[in-house]
Amino acid sequence: MIRKLANMTWTEVRDLDLRTAVAILPTGAVEAHGPHLPLSTDGIISAGMAEEGARRLAAKGLSPVLLPPVDYTVAEFGASFPGTVTLRPATATALLVDIAVSLYGQGWRYFAIANSHFDPGHLASLYAACKEIRGSTELQVIFPDVTRKPWALRLTDELKSGACHAGQYEGSIVLARRGDLVKDRVRRELEANPRSLSTAIRDGLKSFEEAGGAMAYFGDPAAATVQEGEETLAILGDILAEAVCQVVPIASTDS
Repeated sequence: MIRKLANMTWTEVRDLDLRTAVAILPTGAVEAHGPHLPLSTDGIISAGMAEEGARRLAAKGLSPVLLPPVDYTVAEFGASFPGTVTLRPATATALLVDIAVSLYGQGWRYFAIANSHFDPGHLASLYAACKEIRGSTELQVIFPDVTRKPWALRLTDELKSGACHAGQYEGSIVLARRGDLVKDRVRRELEANPRSLSTAIRDGLKSFEEAGGAMAYFGDPAAATVQEGEETLAILGDILAEAVCQVVPIASTDS
């Protein structure tokens, strides 16, 4: 069974077996994703990754618990677009650390992060939070960064190209999860934008506009499909579950 922390009572949380419980935190953003996808796109994807991963962990005998998502974070690349909300990196880091430390104080052992927001400032804040949590607690932190090997190699060609913001990769997942939020006629009429955000970041550029994304999208939105979205979500779920099981061996849950 997959539990959501916010829907549980305190007595239900008290009665969890924390030897097998894994707290899973989806992290997203409130950020421009072209004229066709919602500002909540990254949160939608992270929630899907968390839920798919939780199903796989539950099937292995673990007790995954989905935490309420954190959708406010560093989003500096899209900061000039209306609706985008960005935090200071230190604020984003402190928020994650405080969540993890609070759980640790209640006896939790395992804390996993499901992330689909790739702003460099956000990723840096995640790594800083993981380092601080590990340095101040014995909580086991699991963060499979899908922008890096080996995980990235299992995902789509568009993601690997770096031209993957509100394009085919993200658009497919949102179509599969929340197709009602996609402006589909607009999506189908958008021309592909092959400029690579990852290259732009390496070159020191600081915004979507500087990177060549005047409409806050990169990749090929018109090529997105529900089928690709479902397949990608399955892979993301596998990645999260495998990363957790590297830290929580199933055979050890009886001890």
